[in-house]
Amino acid sequence: MTPPPVVGAPRRALLEDLYAAAVAAAAPGPAVERAIADLGDPGTRRIWLFALGKAAHPMARAAVASLARWRREPAGGLLVPPAGGAAPHPALALVVGDHPEPGPGSLAAAEALSRAAGRVGPDDEAWVLLSGGATSLLGAPVEGVPPADLTMLYGQLLGSGLDITAMNRIRKRFSRWGGGRLAAALAPARVRVFIVSDVIGDDLASIASGPCVPDPASAADVRTALEASGLWTRIPPSLRERVASAELGRVPETPKPGDRAFAQVETRLIASNRLALDAAAAHARTLGLVPRVMEPALSGEAAEAGRRIAATVLTYCQCSGSQPETAPACLLWGGEPTVTLGSAPTGLGGRCQELALAAAEQLATTAVGTAPTILAAGTDGRDGPTDAAGAVVDGATWTAIRRAGRDPTRDLGAHDAYPALDAAGALLRPGLTGTNVMDVVFGVS
Repeated sequence: MTPPPVVGAPRRALLEDLYAAAVAAAAPGPAVERAIADLGDPGTRRIWLFALGKAAHPMARAAVASLARWRREPAGGLLVPPAGGAAPHPALALVVGDHPEPGPGSLAAAEALSRAAGRVGPDDEAWVLLSGGATSLLGAPVEGVPPADLTMLYGQLLGSGLDITAMNRIRKRFSRWGGGRLAAALAPARVRVFIVSDVIGDDLASIASGPCVPDPASAADVRTALEASGLWTRIPPSLRERVASAELGRVPETPKPGDRAFAQVETRLIASNRLALDAAAAHARTLGLVPRVMEPALSGEAAEAGRRIAATVLTYCQCSGSQPETAPACLLWGGEPTVTLGSAPTGLGGRCQELALAAAEQLATTAVGTAPTILAAGTDGRDGPTDAAGAVVDGATWTAIRRAGRDPTRDLGAHDAYPALDAAGALLRPGLTGTNVMDVVFGVS
């Protein structure tokens, strides 16, 4: 029997409940345990663990627990998370990297990975537990590129408006461990890669810059991408020289499909944005809502996406409002929008906050109390360089920002969404979640 609709339930609490369901479904620990259980007993090979990314801690804990069920222990390995904490086994080293741009911690993590990978023998097995954020957390440059130049590139890409797939296609060219280079370092050992996806379409070569996946892009492709985005003349000279040298064959290309480095590599996608959306939709049904997962995946400029989503939710809710059997409605999007920063000084915020602020402007055109409520948040619990995952907005948010003494129109134009939304009490701060499967946006009538 279908439960009654959640009439009168506070919309923010309802949306936060759906967000929690989405995050729980993408929990990397249980996903790792399920994937390892499918492998069966690993036999007598020595097992090395490399947990790299925002979900490094829970993924490593799950792998250690899985080994313990077979009365096995890891031979060694490394965790590279975005925050500190104890490693789940004394054989595992831990180095905290920097995110969203590489820094001293990233350099130390990249060097620690070199040492740990060098200890893996040809008859051993390496489990690479990979999640989003590893590109920056291990952000050390290839030979000939100064660290400061790589950091500058990361900053330019983050403000370029390029999506994560396009950014990682470029970043891996200059990153010490991107583009299949970790697989090359571990060869000829058997390598099993367990991946939590944070990219649209779950392209394995893009997730964390594909450290164990062949790089399909040539140096010429990278030059074309940089030129098309207007970055070629702006990036440091050392990066242009690296691309030119690879085009001329003076430095080796990244490992390509068919390279022997991948002969013993097996990859498995264990969690994704779609899994999170489906779980949120299923939970919405138990609450009496009528959910609909929207296509295509969320992408493009965050502010434009916010206006478009708000208009869609408004239209959908107005249509369904005349059909009591379909109300209340719940629309769900997943993906990752972008923010293009101009040359003028910009404020504080993230893509989900900018999307939410733009949505609030659109919702303000509807009478307060009748407008839908929209949540936009990163599943990792952190949106941009802030302590918020995103925000929850409705028809009153835009006016509340004005009453707090801020100009929301100026804030939106200056990419200064964080203080604007904070002034209205709209920010969502769940803390780091331990997973990362891009962003989710939910709208309820």
